[in-house]
Amino acid sequence: MTIRPILIHPDPRLKKLCDPVAAIDDEIRKLADDMLATMYEAPGIGLAAPQIGVMKRVFVMDCVKDKDAAPEPMVLINPEITWSSEETNVYEEGCLSIPEQYAEVTRPAEVRMRWLGLDGQSHEEQFDGLWATCAQHENDHLNGKLFIDYLGAMKRSMITRKMEKLKRERAREGKEPGLA
Repeated sequence: MTIRPILIHPDPRLKKLCDPVAAIDDEIRKLADDMLATMYEAPGIGLAAPQIGVMKRVFVMDCVKDKDAAPEPMVLINPEITWSSEETNVYEEGCLSIPEQYAEVTRPAEVRMRWLGLDGQSHEEQFDGLWATCAQHENDHLNGKLFIDYLGAMKRSMITRKMEKLKRERAREGKEPGLA
């Protein structure tokens, strides 16, 4: 497993529509392993392939926050939301591609998703609570949408300026070559 660098907003790859995965092969299995390792290392509860520069419809998540509970890593390939509740939930979201920035986002409280698993089989599950928020947040990444796209223009541009400054600082420190 390889910990991969996470793209920081603004990066044009984070705003692109991802391509469906054609086949579950060793490349996709390695991608899933790397994504889970990267997500846990960050640490985060979800990570989408475009966040590590891979333009495929894959995301991983594990919303178990209790340190004593067993992790529940999930790999969702070509996911689609098949149903959303009318009831909504407000959750303070953050993003590994937008470090240390948080904002309240309103989303459906429950969603049902269908996806391919690493076993090549179709899976369907209904999510609620943090799992529903995370699944929608990561699915948005596959469609080139960030949580800040739900915010007003002023707040969105303020966060974008902070991220541009962070990228410049990291480039000066030599942490992100080529990102001036």
